[in-house]
Amino acid sequence: MLALTLAGCAAERSPTAMTSPAATTSARFTPPVPPPSSERMQCVPYARAATGIEIRGDAWSWWQQAEGRYAKGQRPAPYAVLVLAQGVRLDLGHVAVVREILDRRRIRVDHANWANDGRIVTGMTVVDVSAGNDWTEVRFWNQAADQWGNVYVANGFIYPSGVTPEGATAQLAP
Repeated sequence: MLALTLAGCAAERSPTAMTSPAATTSARFTPPVPPPSSERMQCVPYARAATGIEIRGDAWSWWQQAEGRYAKGQRPAPYAVLVLAQGVRLDLGHVAVVREILDRRRIRVDHANWANDGRIVTGMTVVDVSAGNDWTEVRFWNQAADQWGNVYVANGFIYPSGVTPEGATAQLAP
């Protein structure tokens, strides 16, 4: 069995420039163009650039930092940021951007540095394996091993301004 060991995603050491807006998903939210897949980066600057959520710091700290600044919840929505908790395999936590909702328990995400190599990975499938169907435990599809990876504890989703689970039905722009 192939296992990925992750150090997690640290805060970036230098600011990442945002690019121009892409197609609008709702009247209230215009998503930024995410960084090109050829770039190498940590998950934090990728999530910030792909969503416009202005939170800094290690990935695990995003959940608390979002309090009072952004809506948070347990339901996925396109452009929402899935926040994984700090843990044994994720020293600094991890954040990933929801690309698409497949069904009640499966989504696709885009994220960076999942394998500690700085690569941007798009369209990775994530499944909710929590007993309460509340996205507090998730597994990521490991394409190389052709199987689901380890279970990770998730805090939930942070929604960019103008995005809600009910109102966000579009997919990420390609």
